[in-house]
Amino acid sequence: MITPDTKVGALLDAYPGIEEKLIALVPAFAKLRNPILRTTVAKVATLEQAAKVGGIPLRDLMRHLSEATGEAPAGAAEVRHAGDATWVDSVRVVEEIDADAMLETGVHPIGRVRQAVAGLEDGEAVCLKSSFRPEPLLETMRRGGLRVYCEETAPGRHASYFARASL
Repeated sequence: MITPDTKVGALLDAYPGIEEKLIALVPAFAKLRNPILRTTVAKVATLEQAAKVGGIPLRDLMRHLSEATGEAPAGAAEVRHAGDATWVDSVRVVEEIDADAMLETGVHPIGRVRQAVAGLEDGEAVCLKSSFRPEPLLETMRRGGLRVYCEETAPGRHASYFARASL
């Protein structure tokens, strides 16, 4: 059964023909063709996270997927809050990381983000710039105890901020 918690990679494995449907539905999903994203992000990203990345309501994504696969849609959970932005203006960004440039060279940015946040002091943050909302990375950093906030700064441009939770 396809649910909001279904991993994108598992969906693509179970329904290989659905990739083109996803890309037609949300052009940002064309990034799934990138082998690095396919073997890393798609294996951990849920459909709920993919809906956020694609800027499509989760209910709509679930409806389209159920129509394409013939499965009855499971309950589309409420989309979680994007995060509290009040702390972002009170920190100094000490490093900006370009996720798209890293991915183009075959390197996933998670290692660089982890390295950068490890050296943060109080009042400092790291900013990851990307052409997509890196929802699995945001969740990983949140679970790691960091403060996380992501905003769309322009159409198709996102800035994700990471800081120590003590702020």
